[in-house]
Amino acid sequence: MLVLVGLIVAVIGSLGAPLITAVAAEYGVSLAAAQWTLTVALLAGAVATPVLGRLGAGPRRRTVVLTMLAVEVAGGLLTVLPLSFGFLLTGRVLQGSGMGLVVLMMAVARDHLDERRAARAIALLSVASTAGIGIGYPLSGLLTDLAGVRAACGLGLLVTTVAFVAAVLALPQAPERPSARLDGRGAILLAVALPTVLLVIGDTSLWHRHIGLAAAVLAAALVLLVVWALLEIRTANPLVDIRLLRHPAIAAANLVMLIGGAGMYLLFSLITRYVQTPAAAGYGFGLNTFEAGLVLVPFSVLGFVAGRLIPGLPRLGVRSLLAASTAVVLAAFVLFAASRTNLVEPIVAIGILGFGVGAFSAAMPAVILAATPAAETASAMSVNAVVRSVGFSTGSALGGLILAVHTTSVFPSESGYGVAAWIGVATTAATLMIIAVLPLHRETTAANSQRRD
Repeated sequence: MLVLVGLIVAVIGSLGAPLITAVAAEYGVSLAAAQWTLTVALLAGAVATPVLGRLGAGPRRRTVVLTMLAVEVAGGLLTVLPLSFGFLLTGRVLQGSGMGLVVLMMAVARDHLDERRAARAIALLSVASTAGIGIGYPLSGLLTDLAGVRAACGLGLLVTTVAFVAAVLALPQAPERPSARLDGRGAILLAVALPTVLLVIGDTSLWHRHIGLAAAVLAAALVLLVVWALLEIRTANPLVDIRLLRHPAIAAANLVMLIGGAGMYLLFSLITRYVQTPAAAGYGFGLNTFEAGLVLVPFSVLGFVAGRLIPGLPRLGVRSLLAASTAVVLAAFVLFAASRTNLVEPIVAIGILGFGVGAFSAAMPAVILAATPAAETASAMSVNAVVRSVGFSTGSALGGLILAVHTTSVFPSESGYGVAAWIGVATTAATLMIIAVLPLHRETTAANSQRRD
């Protein structure tokens, strides 16, 4: 049931991406407006994740999970019913707000499973929330081609309803702990600052046309985030316990997640865009929505394979596991940068990327949770989830910006993909160097020893 929720989050989060063109045609809106069906869900998830992490840290975790799943079901209904575009966006906001449930499932696993089973479940949850998008893409694309947008949205409604029923039947109560008070001031500040950061980072046209304005807005949003962090440190019951970031291993892990995540999503976005470019542009393969979704299947399959393997290799140490997984991502970048004339090459590259992302995602929680008290599991992982969102947004925006610079007509030049890929190689190589020098292994080992004692 825990992994089921993780898969559902991935499906819901990726549901808007393959439908953008179809939504524009179905609702009579522009492609830019249709893009918001994806954007609002991701923004809602980024803001809701730390809030759910705090609410789920207390004894009412089961109530919080069931409430959020019910909210997702309501959102799914709004996307399926024959209503206006505004209701579709509202439904996507409600669906996206439940994306923070993954961190609560990690807390459930840590509270109710033995150490070995909990480690495996948490690793799979971390993998499912990213690699699982390869399930949502082809399914939603196929349903859209066969029966239209609302049929694809019905997929989201179906899976959230199944998850809600499963949670009602199987989700245990949280251990007795003091109730966690919600820091309303911190939630409001975060709800303003974080979406602004993500929106500005992701708006490639703004950076391309008005770089000064983009930089100014981003700087203001980052200052607001710093103010939020300072207030959280001084708050008795903070929304997010920023003090956990003082631990060297946790701070290092989040820095690696930020930079590594940017590189991973850069390659993911490059490949998915490249294979859908029509051959008339002088490159690309002109795949339709469903075919492009099938290209992502190796990403998900190999990601889940890696997620199953990594928890069984504890003797290698988290530094070695993170370095090895990042090296796999680097290999995928080099392959795509050097050779992409045949369709099989991008498919192999995205499969290798999936294995690297799966291994990286499975190893990351071990670094953080080894230094985190059990009661703060949801809060600590929610911080990492937000950092991952920022990293992914940065990678997506970086790819879009580079390709925009290399666009003279409708499509970017083929060389633009090469430039973006080699920049990704440099970013991923930098991540490897950071892993080599930051205090991951030593600090995590010490924390594990304290937990065993």
